[in-house]
Amino acid sequence: MNLLETLLNAQNGDVLRRISDQFQLDEGQTRSAVDALVPALSRGISNNASSPQGLESLLGALAGGNHGQYLDKPDALTDQAAVVDGNGILGHIFGSKEVSREVAARASQSSGVDSGILKQMLPVLASAAMGAMEKSGIGGAGAVPGSQAVPDQGGGIGSMLNSFLDADKDGSVVDDLIGMAGKFLR
Repeated sequence: MNLLETLLNAQNGDVLRRISDQFQLDEGQTRSAVDALVPALSRGISNNASSPQGLESLLGALAGGNHGQYLDKPDALTDQAAVVDGNGILGHIFGSKEVSREVAARASQSSGVDSGILKQMLPVLASAAMGAMEKSGIGGAGAVPGSQAVPDQGGGIGSMLNSFLDADKDGSVVDDLIGMAGKFLR
């Protein structure tokens, strides 16, 4: 299961329903918004984890955080802590608020959901995405920061991360990253 499927199916859809309620959207609008935002989050996480330092930072965040709570108890996504955590995650994976705004604007075009709502939703989804990665075993006991596994090697944490974040399910995040870079350079 990839990141998008994990988020949509978490707690029998309760995560999606909680996000719908939080942003006063119907489930169809929320699903469309999540469908539009998660690939950008996946690409950002993958891009960040493509360097040894970025991978170590991601594994450290997964090991040191309690992100699984956001999937175990979807009501936790409405807490200010989820937004604070999510904004920190977005800072790491996108580097600036401008990139987050651009992601929300592009997602708005494809989803039909207002970009202002998507800007508010993005940190909540980032927190939920970290919870999904934690629950999938990425960053678990076998994934030690500083290990030799990197995202482009076969096997290990890199392989797990790669398949989990592959937005178009073609077995590679490289094309996803190139596509994202092309969109931001236009």
